[in-house]
Amino acid sequence: MFRFALSIFAAVFSLATMGALFGALGIGAIIWFYARDLPSIESLAQYSPPTISRVYSINGQIIDEFARERRLFTPIEDMPDIVKQAFVAAEDKNFYRHAGYDATGIAAAVVDAVRTRGQTVRGASTITQQVMKNFLLSGDRTGERKIKEIVLATRIERTLSKDRILELYLNEIFLGQNSYGVTAAAISYFNKPLSDLTIEEAATLASMPTQPSNFHPVRNLDRLLARRSYVLRRMLEDGYITQVQHDVAQAAPLRSVQGGEYASYREDLPPRGYFTDEIRRQLSASFGEEEFFSGGLAIRATVEPDLQETAQTALRDGLIAIDRKRGIWTGTGIVLPAAALKAPADWAAALAGAELPRDIAGWQPAVVLGKNRDGSVRLGGDGLAAAGPQGSAQIVPADDLNWSRRRRADGSLGPQAKTAADLVVPGEVVFVEPLSGGDGAPGRWSLRQVPEVQGAFMAMEVNSGRVLAMQGGFSYQQSVFNRATQAMRQPGSSFKPFVYAAALDQGFTPATIVVDAPIEIDTPEGLWSPKNSSNRYYGPVPLRTGIEQSRNLMTIRLAQETGMDTVSDYARRFGVYDNMNPYLANALGAEETTLWRMVAAYAMFANGGERVQPTLVDRVQDRFGRTIYRHDTRQCLDCIDAVLPSGLGPRILSTRERVMDPVTAYQITSMMEGAVQRGTGRGIQLPVPIAGKTGTTNDARDAWFVGYSSNIVAGCYVGYDQPQSMPGGSGGGYCGPVFQAFMTAAIARFGGAEFAVPSGGFFRKIDRFSGIPLPEDAEGDAVISEYFRDGVEVVFGSAALVDGGFAFGGNLPLFEAGDIDGGGAGRPTSEPITTGQPVAAQPTIMRPVAGQPGQDQPAAPQPPGVPGNADFGTLSSGGLY
Repeated sequence: MFRFALSIFAAVFSLATMGALFGALGIGAIIWFYARDLPSIESLAQYSPPTISRVYSINGQIIDEFARERRLFTPIEDMPDIVKQAFVAAEDKNFYRHAGYDATGIAAAVVDAVRTRGQTVRGASTITQQVMKNFLLSGDRTGERKIKEIVLATRIERTLSKDRILELYLNEIFLGQNSYGVTAAAISYFNKPLSDLTIEEAATLASMPTQPSNFHPVRNLDRLLARRSYVLRRMLEDGYITQVQHDVAQAAPLRSVQGGEYASYREDLPPRGYFTDEIRRQLSASFGEEEFFSGGLAIRATVEPDLQETAQTALRDGLIAIDRKRGIWTGTGIVLPAAALKAPADWAAALAGAELPRDIAGWQPAVVLGKNRDGSVRLGGDGLAAAGPQGSAQIVPADDLNWSRRRRADGSLGPQAKTAADLVVPGEVVFVEPLSGGDGAPGRWSLRQVPEVQGAFMAMEVNSGRVLAMQGGFSYQQSVFNRATQAMRQPGSSFKPFVYAAALDQGFTPATIVVDAPIEIDTPEGLWSPKNSSNRYYGPVPLRTGIEQSRNLMTIRLAQETGMDTVSDYARRFGVYDNMNPYLANALGAEETTLWRMVAAYAMFANGGERVQPTLVDRVQDRFGRTIYRHDTRQCLDCIDAVLPSGLGPRILSTRERVMDPVTAYQITSMMEGAVQRGTGRGIQLPVPIAGKTGTTNDARDAWFVGYSSNIVAGCYVGYDQPQSMPGGSGGGYCGPVFQAFMTAAIARFGGAEFAVPSGGFFRKIDRFSGIPLPEDAEGDAVISEYFRDGVEVVFGSAALVDGGFAFGGNLPLFEAGDIDGGGAGRPTSEPITTGQPVAAQPTIMRPVAGQPGQDQPAAPQPPGVPGNADFGTLSSGGLY
């Protein structure tokens, strides 16, 4: 019997041994099979998770964020212990003891599943396994994936420390509210850094990993509280907190951003606008979209927040003024159904869901609830409750609305509105704004609408290229199209200074006499007859007048004399165009460009002729704080010195390319000063010297003004997105007020000075109407001191007459020399020129030195000739006389 029992035992033992052996071999084979093609864990040692790229203003404030996964990376040593302990207690209590997988936990999960016949299936993955799943494997719930997880987990445990594995986990895990990692989640739920979290808040975050979408702090409050209680109990059992701490945390209410107890971090961020969106476009092109959205870049923008707000307000006010002059009510185009007006909750919900721009300062959306007998209307909207019972408000009926007419169904315009009821209908969604000085009482609200005409504004430093402000339209939320950088429009007369710069570098002077008379040019498209905007002809006048009074015919002759190939080269050199077609019409700004390019090109006039590249970004740093881009590469020679000599600033070594002679740059600046003082930009009045040029294209389809002080250049463009006429519009009338409003604030902050006069020239007084030289003691409104190059005797009067080679026949009626476009007398009679001696001109012809543009040498003296108010007779030959 004993032998029989022993044999049975031996057989069982043998079978068990063989079974264990074959089981081990089987398990080994399975592990070998699935481990053959597993991904390498080496990448985890160098892994940097996708993180948020942030844009900072110059004062260090966050003004925008860009990310595909909203994550902020925090090293494990910077994470509070309470946060790490909460997650370990909730997710993997044996984390610091196991070798990557928890056999006890797996066994317990299997037992629970068998005991409940599959009704209870709880996870048995360790934190290490979850890291493997999140980083290297898919999320499939299969046995194959589990085996791979375990294999990889054991490998990574031999490669990385526990803290490094936990760091990967806590920075990678999704915790709801578009938050990846504990740092982003702490901000999303509590608007706090990790270091400020309480025990109950850390436990709340640790409750999220299992079902982040089902643990919303408001919609699933009870469920989240139950899970938080479980985490707190686990923290107590594992010795991370005391009983007292547990009880206090357990009794604490669940406060969150979603529940309204904390302000959202987004409230501290301004609405996204054209400036930061343009940064996104440019840096995505430079660094690649993946790096920009996931690289954790720290971007120091050049924007001055106060000036950006000023630019935004100035452009909006200008566009509103144009829209009111047009006088047509367009509204929002949104009308709520009558059923939505019956209950406040209904219209409030419908209004909240309406697709409206909500980034317009001071404007509030509202819905017209009904009309009153006196023609006023009742409005409903968030923020209007103080205006009367049930959120009603009365629109001021007379002076606030008499600018507008409503368009009828057939397209015709109705009568001028006298009351709000003449413009709006019940259910119509509108914008309203409190009137100036209003207190929210009935009768103090005004209707507003987004203008159909659009525009752009941009300002930058003339020496560094730092863009201080940029507004690409009326409202970014209404239209993200950036008209400062993306809209290709005709610059019109604002292009003319580049034609004159080319001429000055070829030997012309501000006193060169250019003919202003009709031109006819035979083109393949037909006869082209350009005209001055006033439809007048002014005869022979100094070159300066061509810019000051924006004379088209003078510019055409000058471009013909200089050569359109040369003009095209200057346009390319200044960056206005990449390759301008050498057609005469383009000398008048007929080819399209952007405001961005024009402002940058004008900066080169302002800084004396050095190339400057506009930039929205001063510096970019990667996630480790290393600078990977810096705009200003100039060297400061004295910045390391603790003390500088009295009255001296640091010296900056510039190696920038020179695009034009500094004398030419100053001459153009001086002429454009005249355009602001006496010409088409004379409506601009500022306390420092300003140079600038207007631009208005045919039928006023595009209106421009670009101008600058000694340190800031700014430009404005106005026009419809689908080009159409703006009757009565002009660059000075539409863009001038925008420039004025912005530069008033910019000058108050940055000041301004006289434009620097370069060496290599001399001043001489002339009559600005005829070009006649005057003695140094001459005075009067017609006297101007022009800057000429050293080493040359300048040709004055008709001895150097430029007509571009265009033929004329017969006498032409000419206006008084010096007439300004738009009418008015020419030479003032109330303030004649007074001199201490007779005028005695000894003109000398200037001719360019071959191969050296802008350098002139004197030729043989010519007989003096001083023109009067000339007519043409039969003058027909062209050229430089």
